[in-house]
Amino acid sequence: MSNRIDSRSLLLFLAVSDALSFRQAAETLHLSQPPLSRAIREFEERLGTRLFDRNTKGVTLTPAGEKLLPYARKIAKLLRDAEAALTTPGLPVNLRLGLTSAVEPVWFSGLAQRVQAAHPGMVVSTFSDTSPRLIRQLRAGKLDAAFIALPTSAQGLDVQELDRLPMVVAIPSTHHLAKRRTVGLADLAREKVLWFERARQPAFYDHCQRVFSRHGFAPSKLREPTDHHVLLGDVANGRGIALLPKSFTALKRAGVAYRSLVEGEELSVGIGLASPADRPGVRDILAAATAVNRHP
Repeated sequence: MSNRIDSRSLLLFLAVSDALSFRQAAETLHLSQPPLSRAIREFEERLGTRLFDRNTKGVTLTPAGEKLLPYARKIAKLLRDAEAALTTPGLPVNLRLGLTSAVEPVWFSGLAQRVQAAHPGMVVSTFSDTSPRLIRQLRAGKLDAAFIALPTSAQGLDVQELDRLPMVVAIPSTHHLAKRRTVGLADLAREKVLWFERARQPAFYDHCQRVFSRHGFAPSKLREPTDHHVLLGDVANGRGIALLPKSFTALKRAGVAYRSLVEGEELSVGIGLASPADRPGVRDILAAATAVNRHP
């Protein structure tokens, strides 16, 4: 029997049973749907019986699935109790952590390793996305904490600002402004600026627009690629210039020069640690683990 039933298969079975949807269960588990469907099918083959009926109307448990369900719930509870007994009270064994895509990943360098070294037995899983999406994942209970770009609307969550990164300008290395050490918005007024869409980060977008308005900065804007390497490639090829958090200067690209921006502090992006208000232990260990990453 041991080669027919395993804890992973039972947990996948439970996720589908609770959602009655392979798509929703896959999202909850942070998996794509095909591997989940394949794992359930293999589990059914080992058991020699179907656990779910699948049709155009949805997913339902078969009689065999209904029979297995209470046992699966008991085993899942025993596993959670065993994990809780082996870890620090109030801290999860599997820490699900969101990382904002608004800053270059170098800011998070070594974070997971430091957390795991300080708390043996804890496994850190990281997921990168826009800050608004990370907030939604937190509220849905799919993440334990998230590093988000500030400002971001995060009502109902505890948010602790950890760092603030001034904005710099990325320009082609052959551009006449590359000869300067510092550039101001007024110098960029006639440049085409690669800029992100408001939907990606509404609160920070509005913050930047207010700063732009104060300085009379209204350049032509081009849609900014979401991939950082593609963005810098566009800058190197002369398609436009980009205003970016200072963490991007760690990302080297031939043909791109980074220069300090006079209004960089005004436009600065904050990095905040967001978590449910009842998880102070998670906040403390993550804030401590990121101390070395912070901008001086």
